[in-house]
Amino acid sequence: MYTVKEVAKLLDLTEHTVRYYTDKGLVPNLQRDKNNNRLFDEQSINWLKGAKHLKQSGMSVEAIKSYVDLCLEGESTIQERYEILLEQKATALAQLEQAKLIVKFMEDKVNHYRDIINHVIPDDMNPGKW
Repeated sequence: MYTVKEVAKLLDLTEHTVRYYTDKGLVPNLQRDKNNNRLFDEQSINWLKGAKHLKQSGMSVEAIKSYVDLCLEGESTIQERYEILLEQKATALAQLEQAKLIVKFMEDKVNHYRDIINHVIPDDMNPGKW
């Protein structure tokens, strides 16, 4: 069993986020010790991992809660859950493409500045010299 602090470190989340996700019901069957502290087993860690990735893909906490509820309903919701994940996959792929554009922009700027530093080209990045 893991504590909030241990799970936060393990999943690279803040302790606040772990508590928030559990308070919102994103971790079904959460266990607690005699002092009412949250305790996490492998299954609850998997729920948190899923919530983290869905949130990073742009899903709201409310939508994640709906997804969790569908999971708990069982097999009759498989098609609906599948469609939700397909939509989130498309969103994540769009985010990836946007990130690639940003990386390309940054690579071009770094290369340009390297050329300036190496005196290959003049400093054309300083608006005061335009």
